[in-house]
Amino acid sequence: MKPDNQHLRQEILKRLKRVVVKVGGSVIADRGKKSAGLARGFSDAAVRRIATQTQRIVETGREVVLVSSGAVMAGRSRLNLQRQNLTIPEKQACAAVGQSFLMRTYERHFEKLGLRVAQILLDHFDLADRKRYLNAENTIATLLRHGVIPVINENDTVSVDEIKIGDNDTLAATVACLVDAQLLIILSDVEGLYTCDPSVKPARQSSGEAPELISLVTRVTPDLERLAGMRNSGLTVGGMYTKVLAAKKTMSFGVPTLVVNGLAPDCLEKVFAGESTGTLFWSGKGKIKNRKHWIAHTLKPAGKIIIDAGARKAIIARGKSLLAAGVVRVEGRFEFGTAVRILDENQVEFARGLVNYGFRDLEQIKGMKTAAVRKLLGSGYYGEVVHRNDLVVL
Repeated sequence: MKPDNQHLRQEILKRLKRVVVKVGGSVIADRGKKSAGLARGFSDAAVRRIATQTQRIVETGREVVLVSSGAVMAGRSRLNLQRQNLTIPEKQACAAVGQSFLMRTYERHFEKLGLRVAQILLDHFDLADRKRYLNAENTIATLLRHGVIPVINENDTVSVDEIKIGDNDTLAATVACLVDAQLLIILSDVEGLYTCDPSVKPARQSSGEAPELISLVTRVTPDLERLAGMRNSGLTVGGMYTKVLAAKKTMSFGVPTLVVNGLAPDCLEKVFAGESTGTLFWSGKGKIKNRKHWIAHTLKPAGKIIIDAGARKAIIARGKSLLAAGVVRVEGRFEFGTAVRILDENQVEFARGLVNYGFRDLEQIKGMKTAAVRKLLGSGYYGEVVHRNDLVVL
């Protein structure tokens, strides 16, 4: 029996105490001024509209956390850097100039409505380190207790590829899990996920059919990911693909995600009125434990461990740890305690975990029985390559 879309939305609203709202760059872009396909700054009126709708949510007694894009876009405009390909230092300079201007604009409009805001900038190191992750969680919780609305963005002024979270859809999903929200709302420049690319006329679609909005997704499949990857926006980093991956992450933690058209002036009012707007990603299932979710979805895997069929069965069917005897091949350069992908012999990833061996030692002991590993490594011996407590089946 398929879940009822309207019933699921009503159930979400009933238990909703804390919501994360991700404001996409395309939602607050000054769409009337473009150069070379780039928005020239953001719209003051759009930020005011976000503030007004946020106030109405707060008035219902709910807590709101904002994740906002737009800093680099604002910096481009203020530094007059409108060409497509910026260097990393130029992007970081745009972020530095734009972030303060963006935050000042949020603060101005929210204060007019009697709301206080606080800026939080995060990078991957803040989320990959368990202590820093928990510190960020505690900071946000304290702000919310004092009635302050956190406005979160990636720390693009210092981020490079190695420490970037990647995009603000991923950041918003991570934040939703971090703060234990009951809903993530992603404000986009389209109504939601469609059966085919809505920017292409039906006559040019491979199916020849008009696009239809998918109102409910209960499981993110590879086919759905491919469908989402067909469209990208010139004003944003991610497009619909990253929104689907963000929803996949939150669903595993027990948090529903709703992708709606943030350009509509009353988009959030419709959500909180229980209307069937946008695409809801939700199956109604519970969440995996906080730490295991952190391992599976927050840490960046540093390598791969390919294992045999017997080891795969022991992990999935019997809940066992991964032992050296089941390891077939090692890929990547990782160290003790880092996250790794665990794949079967068909190269299908089915688990992730924190590894007890660096890649050099694991290359040496792969395929060996436990007694042989103990004899070879002596005091440097661990019984498990990945202990069950540090292993997540995806």
